[in-house]
Amino acid sequence: MENRLFINLKPGTTFLDRLTGKTKVRVFFVLIFLLIATWDIRFIAPLFILSIIGLVSIRPNAKKMTVALIVILLLNLFNLLLMFLVEPDYGLGVVGGSTVIFKITDFYIVTKETMWYFLVRLMKFMATFIFSLTFIQCITPSEMAAGLYSVKIPYKVCTIVSLAFRYIPDITRDFNNIRISLQARGLELDSKRTGIMTRLKQYILILAPLVITSFDRVGMVANAMDLRGFGKLKKRTYYAEHEDTKGDKIMAPIILILLALFLGIVACLIIWPPAFEVWCPWIK
Repeated sequence: MENRLFINLKPGTTFLDRLTGKTKVRVFFVLIFLLIATWDIRFIAPLFILSIIGLVSIRPNAKKMTVALIVILLLNLFNLLLMFLVEPDYGLGVVGGSTVIFKITDFYIVTKETMWYFLVRLMKFMATFIFSLTFIQCITPSEMAAGLYSVKIPYKVCTIVSLAFRYIPDITRDFNNIRISLQARGLELDSKRTGIMTRLKQYILILAPLVITSFDRVGMVANAMDLRGFGKLKKRTYYAEHEDTKGDKIMAPIILILLALFLGIVACLIIWPPAFEVWCPWIK
């Protein structure tokens, strides 16, 4: 699906796309909860591999995904660099050891434990981002609203989230149309001919009125929904939600297993906090 946008208004045809909104939301929540709950690479590494498999399976636009992943990877590496500059022996506090690999200065030392922690942290954060990216790629705003409602989130909140995501593609389309029109009138926005600050200034001038007009659109939609009696009943249904498919039936027990694993990790953390801290193979 080469034309797949970051936010889709029509479901795709892959296995993940065909799942119901409630299944997508529940899988996403339980996987994110698992990543949040542990710093043990024995759990994080399989989830990291699973996140890559999930993203590849929906056949996204390779160019857009590559750019997004490179940007997030560089930001995470920059974050780790800042941590190292502030506290080079960071691994001593979180892993419990300090095996020096080599010294840069007396203060800046590179230790195995710090590098191990940085690896675990990078995999954890990248897996979280890739899961989020896959989730956004394979769900429509209406499916998201239905899925959030299935986990007992008030449907007014679900509708707000759905409307917010639904307007992002409109803003993107209008932004591209305005940008092309300005370029046709002689405004130079080519990255090879203008500096980044000049382009950023022009982009802000384009985005500012778009955001304001989007608020006007949201106000019109809100008034229309009020006139139709939205919010008066305690429950509602969603036209985007459909009967469980074979994939949903396969995912149902998997969700329960992952949820049980998450609850087990939380229980271990409560009973014995060091149980699932940053595990290191050479430190007993």
